[in-house]
Amino acid sequence: MKTNNYLLGGILFLILNCNITKAQEKKYIPKQANEYIRVYKPDGDYFFGPDTPNLKEGKWYDEWVPNDHTFVKADDGKWHIFGITHPLVETKPLNKGIHEGEYASFHAVSTSTSFKETVKEHHYNDLPKILAPKDRPGEIPANHAPYIIRKDGLYQMVYGHSPIRLAVSSNLYDWEPKGELFSDPDGARDPNLLLYKGTYYLTYCSIKSVRMVTSKDLIHWSKPKTILKTNKFDPESPSLIFYKNTFYLFVCAWVDDWDGTDIQGAYTHKAYVYNSDDLSDFGIDDEKEITVLNSHAPEIFQGEDGQWYISSVEWPYRGVSIDKLNWEVQR
Repeated sequence: MKTNNYLLGGILFLILNCNITKAQEKKYIPKQANEYIRVYKPDGDYFFGPDTPNLKEGKWYDEWVPNDHTFVKADDGKWHIFGITHPLVETKPLNKGIHEGEYASFHAVSTSTSFKETVKEHHYNDLPKILAPKDRPGEIPANHAPYIIRKDGLYQMVYGHSPIRLAVSSNLYDWEPKGELFSDPDGARDPNLLLYKGTYYLTYCSIKSVRMVTSKDLIHWSKPKTILKTNKFDPESPSLIFYKNTFYLFVCAWVDDWDGTDIQGAYTHKAYVYNSDDLSDFGIDDEKEITVLNSHAPEIFQGEDGQWYISSVEWPYRGVSIDKLNWEVQR
């Protein structure tokens, strides 16, 4: 009888251990509501310059086009959005001037300190643009895809394109350029930062790949490593997050089939999602792809109540739009 008890106990232990292991191995897939609300649309403004073939410094333009962006919560609890911006250039075809004048970041701020209360039509107020070329002497004109984190009591902004550069601020309104961090001979676009176990992981897009560099201090960076190879498209706007003990990489795709007639065609809204337990290896092509979401240049983040959100620009509306994101167990 005692032997049978030991045997039953062992079987029970194995069953429980197996169930625990299965629970630990659960993977989640992000699902969106597909109910985007436009929270920000740029106001008209004077172009900050310098002149481009189709834009004139000091001239007023009614329509402005935002692109890659970032959300950050300030000390007073209000939410800020920063991102690429430039006046709409109406050339024929449109692709002749689609990225002209992307030399500064837009800046918008909420009136509410609760993110869920900011998810309302046109909630964010436009503020003066930041870090135009005249504010960054000695740098290349381009100011693309800012991403902001907090470190050492300062807001730290990385931006591109290559060379990837750094600016700091104590209040999110006044910014001081700090110069170049690193460059990549193949190009480096759309930087994104994740702090994980004391190391900063900066992902960016290059030729048919997403690459990563690491740092302990945001100043000294490792050599780049390819973490995702995309043979079928050029990746854009990577966003790397850690959730439920695993990593998720969100990436947009640029497929060069736009005819230049409708501007939304330039802002493809397929956001591919990859999952890996190793943040330095998301495979080749769709090897580790788990789903595709609707968004252009997505940012993935949580509100104060834990609700997840995904953002999108220029699709489905001009400006920045927000959709709810939930996580479902992968079956």
